Amino acid sequence: MSQLKLTYFDVHGGRGEPVRLALAIGGIAFEDHRFSFAEFPEVRKTTPFGQVPTLEVDGVTVTQCDAMLRYAGKLAGLYPNDAFQALLCDEVMYVVEESIVRLGPTFRMTGEEQKAARLALVNGPMPVYLQWLEKQLLAHGGEYFADNRLTVADLKVFVDIRGLNSGRLDHVPTDLVEKVAPALNAHLQRISSLPTVQAYYAKFA
Repeated sequence: MSQLKLTYFDVHGGRGEPVRLALAIGGIAFEDHRFSFAEFPEVRKTTPFGQVPTLEVDGVTVTQCDAMLRYAGKLAGLYPNDAFQALLCDEVMYVVEESIVRLGPTFRMTGEEQKAARLALVNGPMPVYLQWLEKQLLAHGGEYFADNRLTVADLKVFVDIRGLNSGRLDHVPTDLVEKVAPALNAHLQRISSLPTVQAYYAKFA
């Protein structure tokens, strides 16, 4: 078994969290290297692009969160073997990542600038992404996004919706998802109730 080390912020969210979840659900041993936001300036000096997460596989450093998530999914049995189902899984992951990329610059803003930028997203592209995800979920049975079972696509959406609902994002209404794509909240509850997911978060209670 490869030696794995995931480096990411000490938060229950963001781009590293789906990878952590996939590995934990699959029972894959890994070093969960967490650090505070204050430590990030030093950590980023050690990464290829000044970004996290990074994943070390037997000492080889890998970047790009969706590549890591797909790898973790394969190790954990959470990635489809069928080529078309894998395509559906990837599509969902990339759409979520695209929406995260839109939100990213607002974290470097403050005050009215941040408020205006986030409200523009809330009243523009954010509902489009959410409604598309809901449509895809319902088109594939309403429970999972691909392969009629839990995959890393579900984990990526779960972490994203959890973040949108959390109240930690100033100027993003906590009822946005419920208003524009309520099936995603039902999906969130379904994933939250899985014993493996509950066991993962119980470790931090």
